[in-house]
Amino acid sequence: MEEIRKSLQNLNQRLQQIIGQLDIAAKKNQIKTLETQSQNPDFWKNEDQAKEVMQQLSHLQDQINTIETLKTKISDTLQLTALFKKEKDDNLKLDLTAQVRQIDKQLDQLETATFLSGPYDQHNAILSLHAGQGGTEAQDWAEMLFRMYTRFVERQNWIFELVSESRGEEAGIKSATILIKGPYAFGYLKHEKGTHRLVRQSPFNADNLRQTSFALVEVLPQIKADADVNTSEDDLEWKFFRSSGKGGQNVNKVSTAVRLKHKPTNITVESQTQRTQVQNRQIALSLLQAKLWEKNQLEKQKQIKNIKGQYQPATWGTQIRSYVLHPYHMVKDLRTNIETSNTDAVLNGNLDQFIEAEVRSL
Repeated sequence: MEEIRKSLQNLNQRLQQIIGQLDIAAKKNQIKTLETQSQNPDFWKNEDQAKEVMQQLSHLQDQINTIETLKTKISDTLQLTALFKKEKDDNLKLDLTAQVRQIDKQLDQLETATFLSGPYDQHNAILSLHAGQGGTEAQDWAEMLFRMYTRFVERQNWIFELVSESRGEEAGIKSATILIKGPYAFGYLKHEKGTHRLVRQSPFNADNLRQTSFALVEVLPQIKADADVNTSEDDLEWKFFRSSGKGGQNVNKVSTAVRLKHKPTNITVESQTQRTQVQNRQIALSLLQAKLWEKNQLEKQKQIKNIKGQYQPATWGTQIRSYVLHPYHMVKDLRTNIETSNTDAVLNGNLDQFIEAEVRSL
């Protein structure tokens, strides 16, 4: 029992350190400010901005509630350890041990937030998937990854919008881009950029031969117009066309889809899934700003050497994770060496152990 008591005291020390690092007092003041803002009669005139404020408010409230709950759990569990002296109850000891494990896991998740201090970590994320060479096999793998990430987003209680999608002729997707809206979405997902490798028995040939497929993941922060990235209207070339994807009659019959080119760099982006041209223009501009930000980061890294892990372009040489479904089941991250045989859980969006390990490693 003394061992359990010491564990609880250590957990309490960790919690106090986290409270200091997260600056809980400042967060409580921020909650008051956001609550006052939300009570303004004109608050919902800009619906998108209002939703972001409410999501940020909910995130801060959840973080505070989690801390208060952990305080209570640790205090109550410490009090229960005193009962064990009076009642030699083995079942009580098992319950207390399970409670310590649960508190430890919750602290791990809370602690991860203290590592997200980058200038854009709090921003929404723009995640793009690209099938590698291999036709239908690779396109099917890209769609599996699409499902994995959207499930992860749902598990986080975030939301996502499909920005653009190019379907495969037979199955899967050639490419897709989604905008992920959630507190620290970019901070959590930025390390997912790179090449993802799948090994499995092919479902697309009669012989069920083992097949290796690749897909590329890109992750960028959503950059606001008043951020460091400047785009002059003279440098932009807009084109409008009819969307071929989902979205209803207006999307498919009217030229609502947008393709935007940045003439100085030849960077081109597009948005085609929103119902109006104005909405697609806004998203396309946001995508372009993110691409330009990425280009700026790469140029900085060429000048600043020997800085570990600050930036790595998402290219085919940057394989980060391997997913093996045959002849055995294993998902292994090649950077942190975190691995699991529960491939079904991972492909259903349970990425926490991989993301937390990578966030903490840098």
